[in-house]
Amino acid sequence: MQTIWKKTIDLDALNDMGKNCLIEHLGIVFTALHPTHLEAEMPVDSRTCQPFGLLHGGASVVLAESMGSMAGWLTCREEQNVVGIEVNASHHRAVASGKVTAVCQPLHLGGQIQVWQIEIKNLRGKLCCSARLTVTVLG
Repeated sequence: MQTIWKKTIDLDALNDMGKNCLIEHLGIVFTALHPTHLEAEMPVDSRTCQPFGLLHGGASVVLAESMGSMAGWLTCREEQNVVGIEVNASHHRAVASGKVTAVCQPLHLGGQIQVWQIEIKNLRGKLCCSARLTVTVLG
């Protein structure tokens, strides 16, 4: 199967890129790099919950934007980078504990603009949040 990724990187190196920033602080871990999509997980704990004990919607958006930005970067040539220009998210159900898993796949891979769809699910596989990230390609 042909891959959409132009940069060659393994999961360890991808996770190392998230160290010393918000990705590490929230416990986000990239778990799989398939030829056409990226997977990650995030704990539902004191770092990611709002005061009422539920997964904070903002934490879900951070997960989505982190995945879409990393995926976008992976599809670019070596000298290129991406930055997010628009993100939206719909929250479908609450999560109170455990972790969430997410899958990020492209909706559009243009030369200047990319659009990524991120689905975040609970441990029972139920959709908790659907997000879309638009990035612009730099360089």
